[in-house]
Amino acid sequence: MLILGVDPGTAITGYGLVEQQGQRLVPQTYGVIRTKAGCPLANRLQHIYDGIGALIEQYRPAVMVVEELFFNKNTRTALAVGQARGVILLAAANHGLKIAEFTPLQVKMAVVGYGRAEKIQVQEMVRVILKLKALPKPDDAADALAIAICYAHSWRRTGLAMGGEG
Repeated sequence: MLILGVDPGTAITGYGLVEQQGQRLVPQTYGVIRTKAGCPLANRLQHIYDGIGALIEQYRPAVMVVEELFFNKNTRTALAVGQARGVILLAAANHGLKIAEFTPLQVKMAVVGYGRAEKIQVQEMVRVILKLKALPKPDDAADALAIAICYAHSWRRTGLAMGGEG
């Protein structure tokens, strides 16, 4: 089963494709979709939508897993990330993909075993679990891989998509 993990953002959207082969998780690709600063928001959202759509068409994942929106003190940032999530979810829906969502706490618990883990701890566990030679960079791509791993661990444990519409 091929899992597409997505860490939404308007400037940088991370993605990571992980294939579940029995008990093994094999990384297929990871990276980021960057949008240009100063570009109108509508153009940035279209670029994210097109980038996610291209990934789906190229790799044909079975499921897309997206990080749930984490509200912080910066409402403006939260709204922009929410808009990015919207076009990401729309791209998945338009391609008929099953969608699951997890909170940052759930992702950290699944990958590190501790919900308050630091970013570097998550990156190191992603590296170990996927048998990567180096920490996945940039951080947004590492986060997307962690989201995919979270789904794989949850799916393996329950046989069902957890945390989303699956």
